[in-house]
Amino acid sequence: MDAIQHALHRSSKHAPQQPTPQELSELKHKYELAGQGQVFTFYDSLNPAEQGALYQQLLGFDPININTITAKALAPAKTEQDGGAPKLEPLPESASASILDSKPEDINRWYAEGLDLIAQNKVAVVLMAGGQGTRLGSSAPKGCFDIGLPSGKSLFQIQAERIRKIEQLAAQKAGPGANVTVPWYVMTSGPTRGPTEKYFKEKNFFGLKSENVFIFEQGVLPCISNEGKILLEGKGKVAVAPDGNGGIYNALVESKALDDMKKRGIEHIHAYCVDNCLVKVADPVFIGFSASANVDIATKVVRKRNATESVGLIVLKNGRPDVVEYSEIDKDIAAEEDPKQPGVLRFRAANIVNHYYSFRFLESIPQWAQKLPHHVARKKIPYADLASGETIKPTSPNGIKLEQFVFDVFPLLELSKFACMEVRREDEFSPLKNARGTGEDDPDTSKYDIMAQGKRWVEAAGGKVASDDAKSGVEVSPLTSYGGEGLEQVAGKNVPVAAALELN
Repeated sequence: MDAIQHALHRSSKHAPQQPTPQELSELKHKYELAGQGQVFTFYDSLNPAEQGALYQQLLGFDPININTITAKALAPAKTEQDGGAPKLEPLPESASASILDSKPEDINRWYAEGLDLIAQNKVAVVLMAGGQGTRLGSSAPKGCFDIGLPSGKSLFQIQAERIRKIEQLAAQKAGPGANVTVPWYVMTSGPTRGPTEKYFKEKNFFGLKSENVFIFEQGVLPCISNEGKILLEGKGKVAVAPDGNGGIYNALVESKALDDMKKRGIEHIHAYCVDNCLVKVADPVFIGFSASANVDIATKVVRKRNATESVGLIVLKNGRPDVVEYSEIDKDIAAEEDPKQPGVLRFRAANIVNHYYSFRFLESIPQWAQKLPHHVARKKIPYADLASGETIKPTSPNGIKLEQFVFDVFPLLELSKFACMEVRREDEFSPLKNARGTGEDDPDTSKYDIMAQGKRWVEAAGGKVASDDAKSGVEVSPLTSYGGEGLEQVAGKNVPVAAALELN
């Protein structure tokens, strides 16, 4: 693995030391050979602290490698024979299961096996939490966002409490004296790391032990102009951007998170995105399913709503597991029905970025990390004009950001080491993407989906929600119930609408 390219972008409490003349000369020569000497344009005009900071930042990148990955991203190699369309097929039944169609005894068996693994302290959770709540009208990390529940709980708190509850359920199954820990590895970005750490400390880690919460940071890559040049954000700073959710793999290595997992004896990892308020963190059914299948990666999917829904799909592409965007599938093919299930789409496995990994696979990251492609996002990137040094805010895309996708790793696997589990959308997937009032994937829909789930749980337990309003619901605390269990106390009782139900 190229440690220079993927060096983590961290802040320092101390001013960076200036390089020696020889060190500066060597680094300048390296960038000039790569045709990127412009990054030193204003170096001599900077004060010593600024010079030290710029030097350290530039030291963290390999300009020749940046040129290489940029060229590959802009002109990806054709992988299909003769440039033809790829062969797309749904995953075979041997590599997939569905909560919607599985026998209850299979689901119960997976749950028991997963809970046993949790009780044995062999399960960890990785959270991708690098996003800010900008589109939600907040400058804080998205995980800090309050979606409007009666309890006022943030996404981080909801997920932390689900970890606490599953630890409790596993300990109960293991018997007296059991000490169960599900360590939580929280991947942030440059802008969200500090605020996330502060928030967790202020909230006393939501009742989790601080030593079991590992906050780390994903890497960054320079922003590149349309002419292929590394852009300066200011006279003494390179413009950078997070390297995408696919940066999780190198970040796990660089941050020593994988070393920590190894010391703990972790064998199974659940990874997910912070913006899904319904995520079943460390889901024992998913863990048990994946472990019993002895796969290296498994992914959860929800059933595509209709043929035109704009979602990526888990498929078999040229014989390998992969994700294809909806725009890559012909409309007629997208509308095909499953011959075994009339009325159900043949290509229906919608990607929700909710994955299982075996530790043995993640431990091999250094062997395959360089095989992952980079993708291009064309953006309007503020930059320092090389003639005047003034910051220019472009009105049209003037450059690219390079990023990797977490699912880029799927095609590296043989089909026998990959599996897919379909889950109910209403139970496990409600992403927070848009500002309030949008009507889709916004705080209101997130709140409604949690409250509606709570209402279903209460009614299934024999309780009654005191309202005829179809849009009303109940918030059931994760500390009360992980997946609808433990609600016997509400049987035969009326539960107030919009209650925050937390039972002892």
